[in-house]
Amino acid sequence: MKPVQMDRFIENIDKQIEYNQGKNIVLDNLDFFQFSEETIKAISNIDKLNTDSKETLIDYATDKAIEEFWRINQYYSFDSKAKNNLRAIYTHLFDSFQTKTDSIENISKNHYEKLKEWIKNSNPFAEKIYRNDNKDVNPVACSEYCPDLQINVLKIDIKHLMQPVLDIGCGKHGLLVNYLQNQGIEAFGIDRFKFTTSKLITVDWLEYDFGKEKWGTIVSNLGFSNHFNHHNLRKDGNYIEYGKTYMNILNSLKVGGSFHYAPDLPFIEKYLDNKQFDLNKFDINEYDFKTSILKK
Repeated sequence: MKPVQMDRFIENIDKQIEYNQGKNIVLDNLDFFQFSEETIKAISNIDKLNTDSKETLIDYATDKAIEEFWRINQYYSFDSKAKNNLRAIYTHLFDSFQTKTDSIENISKNHYEKLKEWIKNSNPFAEKIYRNDNKDVNPVACSEYCPDLQINVLKIDIKHLMQPVLDIGCGKHGLLVNYLQNQGIEAFGIDRFKFTTSKLITVDWLEYDFGKEKWGTIVSNLGFSNHFNHHNLRKDGNYIEYGKTYMNILNSLKVGGSFHYAPDLPFIEKYLDNKQFDLNKFDINEYDFKTSILKK
């Protein structure tokens, strides 16, 4: 398939996601979830897709759907199984388009019912908070902060920063990582976004191998610890895996290295071995949480 045709299909996937953007998918009645006219027109040309092109578009649609769910609620968590299940839903959708054994209306209805069951199974708390909500949902705030603000909040001393540095939840643009690199500091970032540079790694922080005594400094501003707090407060939260990852992060620090994060985590910090870690906390302006710095 010519690149221009692939570009059109990719553009259509973007527009289709945008067409239903912000709609509440856990409601009982999903009649307001529909394919746009542009999508219906594109379906008529789907027979022109070869196998490789089809697989590429399925991957793209899967990634875009996950990005939209994250845009709505940053606390959604999708492990490998959930992502594979979502890809299977989009594979079925493309197969339905190609076989034409059902009407567009039924294909649409079945697709969005499958998406609803998928989000309910992968993130059960979604049904609890959105089932009786409005047709449209407001996204949970999630921002990528400028380097100066992060450096100030996390109490980072650029001149005495032990390297290498890892930013957990570095954001789509890796602003702090890029800033540190421009200062001649060896820095890397991890997040769930798709990156095109080796310094920024696409990975779930619960699945990342932090290593042993590998990092001089690890930072996370309103990232890992924010989510850890969220899961700790939920009855169905994944707090056990977060606790294990927290310890993996600490074990990955070099002797003399430090972990800077906000908000603080008093519910687990009180159990730390003070012979192995020094803990210091700092107030953050008017906020009701603090910054924690753990030094190994």
